[in-house]
Amino acid sequence: MLRRAACLPLLALLLVAGPTGGAERGRTEAELKAITRQIEKVRQEVRRTTLQRDRLSRDLAEAEGTVTQARTELERLRQERGEREKARAQLAAEKREREGQLGREREALAAQLRAAYQTGPREPLRLLLNQRDPGTVGRTFAYYGYFGRARAAQVDAIKDQIAKIEEDDARIAAEDAELARLEEARKARLDDLEQARRQRSKVLAELTAEARDRQKNLRRLQSQQAALEKLLKDLDKALRDFPVDANDAFAKLRGRLAWPVPGKLSARFGEVRAGGVRWNGLVIATPRGTPVRAVYQGRVAYADTLPGLGLLVIVDHGNGYLSLYGHNDRLYQAAGAQVKAGDVIAAAGDSGGRAQPELYFEIRRSGKPVDPAPWFKTPRPPAD
Repeated sequence: MLRRAACLPLLALLLVAGPTGGAERGRTEAELKAITRQIEKVRQEVRRTTLQRDRLSRDLAEAEGTVTQARTELERLRQERGEREKARAQLAAEKREREGQLGREREALAAQLRAAYQTGPREPLRLLLNQRDPGTVGRTFAYYGYFGRARAAQVDAIKDQIAKIEEDDARIAAEDAELARLEEARKARLDDLEQARRQRSKVLAELTAEARDRQKNLRRLQSQQAALEKLLKDLDKALRDFPVDANDAFAKLRGRLAWPVPGKLSARFGEVRAGGVRWNGLVIATPRGTPVRAVYQGRVAYADTLPGLGLLVIVDHGNGYLSLYGHNDRLYQAAGAQVKAGDVIAAAGDSGGRAQPELYFEIRRSGKPVDPAPWFKTPRPPAD
């Protein structure tokens, strides 16, 4: 999905860039395509050298990918169902209004018919014979003509309301059928989600069993850390010819950044994880689906899965500064996209084998991790 969407934000940049010469637009488009190709090569290398060599990491990534797809589809179905339900409610309200109008028009016509019945069928003839003033006779017949045409118009209006009510009934029936289809689709996706969750739980159980062996657990953590370091080096090499123009702006933001998510710190920079391996960033416990926001503007250098970090987004802020966002549930930005501070780039989750939804956040300067805490304007993230 990310590969197919990769070019969309890049093309959008061209549309909002403003009027430029044809040659300049051509260079910009060519550069963006080159960036995308370079990032895609790195992404393919990551999958070849990490996921394919580690069966458990590969199985976990596949299971979590299926879970993410099922959740995304369920969310789409939920939104579509909500829109359909609103449309059906609107149709039902319109039908009730038409039925009320139909009732009022029928009552008005019935009142006129009762008056005409009481007057009698020969009333126009009696009026003609009893009137001595020709002008009064003419006006009286004109009034009767108005009444007759008004009755005919009311009859036509009643017919029109009945036809519209029948149309409303057909449209409501169509919405009911569509809602039933959406409900069946929702149930099918729930089954897919449950099956993917069971597969993920199975893989996590294997990983947990392996983690009890300290040597195996240490090797896995070291392997995951090495995979991240290799990814960052490959990205730096691939994008060296396409630097982000930042004018050293990120370096001036120490102590001024907003937290990427609300929540509670569950691990700090430098704390020991296991076997002497330390955290190179912060872990923030936050509810699943919480919007993950870019801490500063930049270019998305990576948006895909990585063993140990799950669905990972890396944003290049220029001058050697990167920010990393791991364990996401969904990714909203593709590699190559330009983002601004505060833009939603992902939804928090538990990908990468976490026991609960969390966001892993890291800042890199010239390839080396730095403590992110002093960069924020508050000592801890805002509460959920």
